[in-house]
Amino acid sequence: MAIDPIPTACTIAGSDSSAGAGIQADLKVFSAYGVYGLTVITATTAQNTRRVAGSWIQSGDSVAAQITTLCEEFTIGAWKTGMLGNVEVIDAVIDSLPDGASLVLDPVIVSTSGHRLLSSDALTLLIDGLVPLATVVTPNIPEAEMITGISPILSLEDVREAAAVIRSLGAEAVIIKGGHGTDTEATDILLDSEGEVALSRPRYPYEVHGSGCSFASAIAAEIALGADLRSAFPDAKRFIDGAIRHAIRFDSGGAVPDPFWEMRRIEID
Repeated sequence: MAIDPIPTACTIAGSDSSAGAGIQADLKVFSAYGVYGLTVITATTAQNTRRVAGSWIQSGDSVAAQITTLCEEFTIGAWKTGMLGNVEVIDAVIDSLPDGASLVLDPVIVSTSGHRLLSSDALTLLIDGLVPLATVVTPNIPEAEMITGISPILSLEDVREAAAVIRSLGAEAVIIKGGHGTDTEATDILLDSEGEVALSRPRYPYEVHGSGCSFASAIAAEIALGADLRSAFPDAKRFIDGAIRHAIRFDSGGAVPDPFWEMRRIEID
């Protein structure tokens, strides 16, 4: 009897012990979309929703072995990268990704709490070697500033300029996330070969750890399900808006996105 293949996506990222970002968040988002999630762990971290206490990077050989072993068995519809950490790991990803991979590159450079997660030489290699392989790059505003050298990015015109620079580096498309802006609405801008799409949602008056990871994972899940980027973008924006609006809040004051917010609302209703 023939078995219908389940849509599959793989996250290449660090482990977040708070489960609000990184590998753990990616897997939850994939599950919320009905996508089977695979993992390549690049690092372990000791962190909670408010700070990173430490991080320990995997070897390049470990990362390469994880990728190649998964490719022996699985047909992977989308790949998503998060925290990569150093040159050795990025080299391993560049060398091991299969040709033609649909890659969502979330350039995790600095944590929300300000902890540096990518060295300067690794950032250079990410720009020169990994961005040209990307189906879409999904930086927030501080990451876009570090990738492009355009700083500060304050207006939507600045965002548009930065998006054009990132596309010029070889990426098929870029989505610059507006969560770090200052307007009453968070506006994300997609730039691809067809032009620009801008989507806005309300800005919520609290910080949510891992929202960028979850948004990029939602894009990857949409692609694994067969959507093109222009269809995936508004669906992922709606998804992350709901996950932030219904964020899981802790007594510490920290918060993380709730990727299962729609399921919980169905149960309540």
